[in-house]
Amino acid sequence: MVLKRLGLHGFRNLGVQHLEFPPAGVAVVGENAQGKTNLLEAIYYLEIFRSFQGAQDGQLVAFGEGFFRVVGCVEDEVGGVAEVVAAYERLGRRKKVTVNGGEPSRLADALGHLGAVIFSPSDVGIVSDGPWVRRRFLDVGLSLAERGYLRALQEYRQVLSRRNVALRDEAPPAVVGAWDQGLVRAGSRIVAVRRRWVGRWGPVFSAYYEAISGGSTAELAYAPDLALEGAAGETEIGSAFQAALASSMRRERRVGMTVVGPHRDDLALTFAGAAGTLSLREFASAGQRRTAALALRLVQADAIREVKGRTPLLLLDDVLAELDAGRSERVLALLDREGSGQVILTAPKERDVRLRADALARWRIRDGRVYA
Repeated sequence: MVLKRLGLHGFRNLGVQHLEFPPAGVAVVGENAQGKTNLLEAIYYLEIFRSFQGAQDGQLVAFGEGFFRVVGCVEDEVGGVAEVVAAYERLGRRKKVTVNGGEPSRLADALGHLGAVIFSPSDVGIVSDGPWVRRRFLDVGLSLAERGYLRALQEYRQVLSRRNVALRDEAPPAVVGAWDQGLVRAGSRIVAVRRRWVGRWGPVFSAYYEAISGGSTAELAYAPDLALEGAAGETEIGSAFQAALASSMRRERRVGMTVVGPHRDDLALTFAGAAGTLSLREFASAGQRRTAALALRLVQADAIREVKGRTPLLLLDDVLAELDAGRSERVLALLDREGSGQVILTAPKERDVRLRADALARWRIRDGRVYA
């Protein structure tokens, strides 16, 4: 997938700009706090229609502006062109997304038109922060790659919210239980897809980690909140979920919320240490955590390639930050193996542009303004 053009209005500090991207990509060079990450954030917004940094839509609107608008024109490998537009109005808190001029009936239908993967220094939080960050990583990736996953996730969140309101209001058991069927149905689908995805890509994560680290080993495993022993499919998962809800009823009454289910899932990231298998989150060095985060993003790129049958657009935000020389060289080699797809990367200095250095045009950025 190739990003041909990008139009910006009122997004962060980027002002009003219209950019034409070369097929091979560009290297955007500039000092810190000039808008490099904001530019990649605007591009990736057209993939998932929210900030990859976790900012609310209102926070993306520039100071003094009432709205932002991002327009991207993308072309696939066979010459098909699509225009994706995303806009948000601060006052009315309204978001509008169109694809080729038409507004999709569901936002999920517009996801993933760029086929992009973003690599950012903040990715280390996937490893070092709490379980909700790893669930978000899973949910974003699966929403882009698995048909029906986002709908199940939205349904689950809606039912979970209403069930929790009933628990907080100390509603009768029959009222709380009325939400159980919908919770179990959507939750079982989520668990089944997450388990299958991690099982498929866990070995690939291990291979990438070993390649980047230079021989060290690590593993990725699904850590469901539910006890899934013997649960082969969604029906058995549903039975396990239903049993867990029944056994936790007293605790739920005491704390006023649903205490079991996929909203409490995690990813287990471990590495081989001198004392045995250790948690990357709790015991790894900064370099090991960064290595794991890069491996996860490379897995995400492979998953997009497998599901969509196309080379992903790589968005690289100072990707070698905090890596030693050896890891940096090995990451560059792996990224070069990602194929001949388009790359848009940022770097603070010209000498930091080391990926496809001879193939990428150089752009400068200062105070949010890009100079091609």
